[in-house]
Amino acid sequence: MTDQTEAIRIGIAGIGRAGWGMHCVELEGREDKFEIVAACDIDPARCERMKERYGCRTYQSIEDMIADPNVELVDVATRSSDHESHAIAALMENKHVFLEKPMALTYESAKRICDTADQSDGRLFIRHNRRFEPAFQHILEIIASGILGNVYEVKLRRHHYARRDDWQALTGCGGGQLLNWGPHIIDHGLRLLDAPLEKLWSDLKRVAAVGDAEDHLKIIMKGENARVIDLEISGGNALPESEYHIAGTRGALSCTGDEIHLRYLNPDQKLQEREANPQSPPMEGGFGSPEELTWVDERIPVAPSSPYTMDGIWDYLYDSLRHGRQFPISLQEALQVMQVITKAREGTPFQME
Repeated sequence: MTDQTEAIRIGIAGIGRAGWGMHCVELEGREDKFEIVAACDIDPARCERMKERYGCRTYQSIEDMIADPNVELVDVATRSSDHESHAIAALMENKHVFLEKPMALTYESAKRICDTADQSDGRLFIRHNRRFEPAFQHILEIIASGILGNVYEVKLRRHHYARRDDWQALTGCGGGQLLNWGPHIIDHGLRLLDAPLEKLWSDLKRVAAVGDAEDHLKIIMKGENARVIDLEISGGNALPESEYHIAGTRGALSCTGDEIHLRYLNPDQKLQEREANPQSPPMEGGFGSPEELTWVDERIPVAPSSPYTMDGIWDYLYDSLRHGRQFPISLQEALQVMQVITKAREGTPFQME
């Protein structure tokens, strides 16, 4: 029986931007919870770097690393196009799997991973770490407070301009913004939709990147609650819009970075009942009868009540494996993200089989 205080023995697959540049960095200071015992990469130099830094065993084949009996959890941080085969291989050997986004290239591929997990003694976890982005968490709290009234439209944006030429610009490698930023922002959109999805419209383009994958996308989702999520991710927009814009019946907010701008009706103000007048308005004056509205206009720092930040997903992972606590990203939620990604490609030049 596993000691509940024992560090999880982790093998990292893929020593690149994610594995080395993010996962290893995030694990620093968590040595009591995670021990890097193995790593694998097709590049011997990257393996040597892991051996020197962590004193771990290294492999150039993920199959060999999975076969290592000391590896308890396989952290899949390889290229997107390899996620399905690598996750399934680890699960078939009854290893736990922490799977970097995108979960897979398509919904059907993601479902095959989940089906394998159902038959495995290992557990599958999806790394949607931006679920714990402080601004996102704080905005959820503001919506729940009710000061914006009934939220009817949400705009989510991630804009920049770059003539990208790495593997993330190639469809054959699983590149494109839909699989890069897409899983994070679509996950945000589905959580903010707060209702079953009723309609979806999408448009995908290649604007500035030099490969064959899309670098600009717009997805509009409408929920059964009539709320609309307008989501845009672009590598070809030189003037970024606010990352978040939330519109409600009593106010709105916008946010980029560490500041939230709020403008909402004073909750203490009692609004008088009004009726639309079918008569012709006066020749002079404004539109409709005058009304004094008291607004609260403030800028506040991003400061959610939740103590978790994005790298806190590792703490959730540890608590789930060692203490049986519920992991906050369910496999069903991750599959919903993949459903949206696959549907957004339908009928476009970027559709995947």
